[in-house]
Formats: sequence, C-alpha cells, structure tokens
Amino acid sequence: MQLMSEKSAAGGGLRERKKRATRAALAEAAVRLAAEHGADKVTVEAISAAAGVSVRTFFNYFESRDDAFVVVDADAGARMRRAVLEAPAELSPLAALREAMAAELAEAEQQHELWRLHAKVLHASPHLLARGVGAHMEAEADLADAIALRLRGDGDTHGDGPGLYPRLLAAVAGAAVRTSMDHWSAHQEEAAFLDVFHEVFTLLAAGLPAPPA
Repeated sequence: MQLMSEKSAAGGGLRERKKRATRAALAEAAVRLAAEHGADKVTVEAISAAAGVSVRTFFNYFESRDDAFVVVDADAGARMRRAVLEAPAELSPLAALREAMAAELAEAEQQHELWRLHAKVLHASPHLLARGVGAHMEAEADLADAIALRLRGDGDTHGDGPGLYPRLLAAVAGAAVRTSMDHWSAHQEEAAFLDVFHEVFTLLAAGLPAPPA
C-alpha cells in the first residue's frame, strides 16, 4: 500500500499539502469503512462523509469508488521516480532506490494498522486484489524505467525497454519492502521498521551472503 508519509506531505506549497491531506483522508476513510462493512457495501457518499468532504470533492481525487481502495497515493510513484533520478551520482542504483523508498516509508510504523486493513480489504475482494496487483506491477515498471534512465544518464527512453538489470532491481526492491514489513510486524518490539528496512537492503548490497552458522 502506498501511503503518504508526513515527510512527503511536507513538500510543496500549502495548496499541494492540502490536496495530499484530502486525498489521504479519503483513502483512509475508504479503507476503514471497507474493512468494517465490506468494500461492496461502501458508497462514495459514505466515504466522502467520513472524510468530511463532498461527493464532488471525492471525484476530484478518484475516478471511481474502487480507486479509493486501491490507488491510495497516486503521486507516490512519481515521487520515487524523481528521487531515483535526482539522487547523487555517487550512489549505486540500489542505494538510490533504497533512499527513495525509505523516504516514502518514513511513517510506516504509524501507518501499520492502515496497511493491515488495506491488505484485508484487497484479499476479501478478488477484483480489488487484481487491481492492486496491477497497480503494483505498473509502479514496479515505472521504477525499472527510472533505474534504466539513471544508468544511461542520457534521458533516452527509446530502445527495448528498461532491460534485465533495472527490472530485476525494481522487483527485488519491492520484495525487500514486503519482507521488511512482514518481519517487522512479527518482531515490532525488537527494532524500528526503518532499521529492519535498512538491514534488508544491506544484505542485498552485500550479495545476500549466507548468515553464520
């Protein structure tokens, strides 16, 4: 689930911050109502009322009701793409991707309950789950493209696509985030989420050596 962090919301002007806050409120209301009543029973009117906005405002942010359950933060992918492309040149592609993802996950511990509810909503509705998988694959492809552009360094978007390395790196990074979240969820008392996240990426950077016996 792509949830907006406070750090991300802090960027931009007042108008942009208000827009992000409204979108986040609508998405949270949708997820919480769906987790309680079932997505099929939740209306746009109910979501809007729970977020304290009008139905017209809802459709300023989402094309359909289902988008509120799936496309939680439509700008997250663009922010990560920009962060990867603008990262210092001395950073490796893996390090640039790690920093971009860490910025988006800065508030993961506070948002953990909402992440859990979001997963519950998607798994309870096959068509929403399919849309969620599609959104994830699209985000992964965008990251792979950003990695490829960073490696080429010439802004050329033509050719045969991102190539094997960028696709693999984007996919592995996504798996690393899921692994970090799953491990932290089961061991919250042992370490902060971002500490687990960085440990996972350290293992990746080292080539996944086997742990000592």
